[in-house]
Amino acid sequence: MIHRFHVSLQRRLPALRPAAIAVLAALAAVVPVCLPIFAAPAHAASSPWAMNEGGRMRLVLLPAKADGSREGVLLIEPKQGWITYWKEPGDVGIPPSITAAPGAEYRVARVDFPVPKLLSSGDMQDVGYDHPVALPLVLTHAGGERPFRINAFVGVCQNICIPFQADLTVDPAAEVGTDPQEVALVEEAKRQVPPGPSGDFRVISHAMRPDLKSLQVSLRLPAGVTKPEIFVSGPSGHVYVDGDVSVGTNGEALYTLPIGKLPKGYTMAGKQWGILVVAGDRAMETTLAFD
Repeated sequence: MIHRFHVSLQRRLPALRPAAIAVLAALAAVVPVCLPIFAAPAHAASSPWAMNEGGRMRLVLLPAKADGSREGVLLIEPKQGWITYWKEPGDVGIPPSITAAPGAEYRVARVDFPVPKLLSSGDMQDVGYDHPVALPLVLTHAGGERPFRINAFVGVCQNICIPFQADLTVDPAAEVGTDPQEVALVEEAKRQVPPGPSGDFRVISHAMRPDLKSLQVSLRLPAGVTKPEIFVSGPSGHVYVDGDVSVGTNGEALYTLPIGKLPKGYTMAGKQWGILVVAGDRAMETTLAFD
């Protein structure tokens, strides 16, 4: 189990690998060399880069759809040797927060995350990214050409963990012409988000022990996969990764996950936890609902 208690300001991490995924590096730079060219013109707009000791970030928004919503991405580019965090960051990380400015008529309706890594240092474990990452997002009631101001609060960490906060402003009216690169950037970021269940890759069943000490999940995995990597996000601040996988009588994978200390008085009835399963070159994300 990883249980996040606080943000450590004196935490040591080993040197982390530089970005190894060319697509993500291209996304962060916003100057990819192999982007598809769209035949129809499309407008996009982006904020300036916000800078921090551990990296930089910016916001890109696409034009409003017919329903007034806008798709976009928050680009986070840690410096080499630094990391940033998944939606449940682990022992001492900072969960990302992306919100509209106070009083805004629009709101951030959705933020998605690509598959993270388990990043270990001694007895501490983080869940996050040691490379540039693009978080797809959706704004609702965001039509028109007025500027959009988004507050982004993330964590970046190397020898110390630094809160990185910035107000990112995008002015669609200031962007004239077409920018197929930014359109392609948003589309590629969406493709990196794990899909939901499918016939050959899904949760069959799940059950928590009455004493709340162990969770068992029955999984249908893609053919040939026997050792998936699994992230279970429970109550806010809790992510569980240290389970064991065995084979059931019908060939299904049985994932048994010890559950450590939960919040005082916590009950499972009506709760929904998240589960992300990485199996070879595929990933699947869904929810576990408890009666």
